Amino acid sequence: MTAEPPNAQPLADEVQPARYRVFAPPLSGSVGGKQIAVRPASGDPATVASQSGAPLTAFVQSVESGRVSLSLWTPTREKGASDSGAIAALAALQAQLPDALDVDMGGETQAAQLCGEEWLLLQGDARARPIDADLSALGLGGCPVWVTDAGRPNLAVQLPSLEALLAFLPGDEAITGVNRATATTGLLLFVPVGAPAFGMARADVSFRAFGPLKGFLEDAASSNMFASLCGVLAVAGLLPEGADQIRGAQLMPGSPARLTAQFMPVPHGAAGVWVGGRAVRVGP
Repeated sequence: MTAEPPNAQPLADEVQPARYRVFAPPLSGSVGGKQIAVRPASGDPATVASQSGAPLTAFVQSVESGRVSLSLWTPTREKGASDSGAIAALAALQAQLPDALDVDMGGETQAAQLCGEEWLLLQGDARARPIDADLSALGLGGCPVWVTDAGRPNLAVQLPSLEALLAFLPGDEAITGVNRATATTGLLLFVPVGAPAFGMARADVSFRAFGPLKGFLEDAASSNMFASLCGVLAVAGLLPEGADQIRGAQLMPGSPARLTAQFMPVPHGAAGVWVGGRAVRVGP
């Protein structure tokens, strides 16, 4: 488990166990988002995480001035950094925290800020450039394509319609082959429209995120990949006029999510991208 920073105040007796849905779409009822349990860092984390009933448990190790330290566990193992886990923990601790601070988790430190009722985490700059790529293996020939990078290179493809986005059937081998051929690690498919059927009519872009080379076929809510997509939207001239904040509808079948991004559009992409979303408490 990650060691406590010096001069930190342990919170084992102060953090109340809670469960959150992070990135839950508005008007979605109990559907969508990611389920996160928040617990004090007491007892054996592997045992507590296995019994929490959540896919991910965020253990609050300590809070000091301007800093929160977390460890994150799935039911079977310790995990590295997790934006959704951090946002759930920050929501649970919100009454004790300033509006801007750092989060230590998985050996990494990320800046966080409270914007309205949502916590956002800094993803960095996103650079994007158009390329020519053979997407015939994906059945997406003729679609505009970009390579975009907010710390990890992704291939972004603009589809012709929301219906085409929802109908896409991912194939592990085909996506892996295209990523290797383009020296990227993930695939983003998007359309610059919202998704009214999922209660997200106010979203500025709808997208899906795939990453067999990252260890998953499709992700339900990917902050870093959404940050990469912001770079594409800026370069391609697909942002709402004057926008420095957008909302994205991530549409993994059966698990929709809504993410918020703040950034400054620049000629090569997006500078200083912050990504986050709302966390709704759903139980103890």
